Amino acid sequence: MARIAGVTLPSNKRLDIALTYIYGIGSVSAKSIIKETGIDGSIRVKDLTEEQANKVRETVEKKHRVEGELRREVLSHIKRLKEIGSIRGSRHIKSLPVRGQRTKTNSRTVRGNVRRTMSSGKRKLAKT
Repeated sequence: MARIAGVTLPSNKRLDIALTYIYGIGSVSAKSIIKETGIDGSIRVKDLTEEQANKVRETVEKKHRVEGELRREVLSHIKRLKEIGSIRGSRHIKSLPVRGQRTKTNSRTVRGNVRRTMSSGKRKLAKT
């Protein structure tokens, strides 16, 4: 079991796949880290030696911005957009899609899966 950047990597996954569990590392970054360290990417995490795990850990921590530091940076960028009053910032405030997607349909996940039907605003008549 290897811990890199505060994340426990799944032990039964291949190294190139397991590295993508770290926030800020995708498949391309994972492959570049593997190439840089000279470790075989198809080796399982449980089969890594301590020396190999330390090599990967050093490379990730020195050359990549990951986990908490990256999350803080993204939040500060969003906060800046809100403060200057940009369109993107106002979309973030209203919890709407930011990058120009349509909202008449297809934005349920951003809006919180709100489904409104035609009769939602009308009162039902009581039967006598």
